[in-house]
Amino acid sequence: MKKYPILIVTLILFALHGACKPSNDTNKEAEAVAQKTQTPVQTESQDGLKKAYFASGCFWCVEAIYESVKGVKEAVSGYSGGKTPNPSYENHADHAEVVEVIYDPNVVSFGQLVDVYFGSQNITQVNGQGPDRGTSYRSIIFYQNDTEKKIIDEKIAELNKQLNGDKVAAQVLPFQKFWKAEDYHQDYEKNNPGNPYIQNVSVPRINKFREKFPELLKTEKE
Repeated sequence: MKKYPILIVTLILFALHGACKPSNDTNKEAEAVAQKTQTPVQTESQDGLKKAYFASGCFWCVEAIYESVKGVKEAVSGYSGGKTPNPSYENHADHAEVVEVIYDPNVVSFGQLVDVYFGSQNITQVNGQGPDRGTSYRSIIFYQNDTEKKIIDEKIAELNKQLNGDKVAAQVLPFQKFWKAEDYHQDYEKNNPGNPYIQNVSVPRINKFREKFPELLKTEKE
């Protein structure tokens, strides 16, 4: 494949991306919308399935990654992490692009989902992932109870020890509410394999995840 200068490729991807675009950079400090002092909201289990919530760049990529994990029944793209009610793709204001992961805790644990989260992103990139920049793409890992928060905090502490001075960029927030994104965002990677952004950003990121976590991948029958 012909190689283009990095700057040109980046500009092309921004132009073609289309979705995942509002960055809301007027929020100069993402911590201003963190709401860290709120009490976390616990979602109810249904048919033995639990829910977890993660943000790390464009939700197309994150959704596709978690859809590949065994024990995950479904991953849903949406918005969370802010205060603005009824966010939409065109105006999700202080919210980040977030994925709701519906999973079977008897097959995959919350701790393993957290490992996938940190193992499938640039953990030190602030307010974005790859070419997607801005607070809409900031990394957030949500907890619903003290047990989940302890798991997250312990994993971050261990990662920080390995970073030689750098720090994990993800915010750790108490979960409040998830707003489902528009239908055309759901299963976007699967439904739009020819999209240039999917081919050049999503697929390489997904492939790196698959190489790193072969033991967590679904089989063809799943």
